[in-house]
Amino acid sequence: MKEFEFTKHAEDMLQEREIPERWIFDCINNPDRTEWENNETIHYIKAINEFGNRFLRVVVNPLVMPKRIITFFFDKRLKAK
Repeated sequence: MKEFEFTKHAEDMLQEREIPERWIFDCINNPDRTEWENNETIHYIKAINEFGNRFLRVVVNPLVMPKRIITFFFDKRLKAK
């Protein structure tokens, strides 16, 4: 069984946003930080060097198996130091 699966929305965003899957899994496996939201989702956050150190945020529902990647985006609210 796979550990993660993409929701339909996340699959659509892979195509629309042209964000490589490897960046998403690197963010999940090696985050700069994580945030719990409402005890329902984990937000994995990582600066992506290949994209000007912009911060990728990956939102995951960890309460189901396989865990669901809900969405992901470059978070404009976060700035590199």
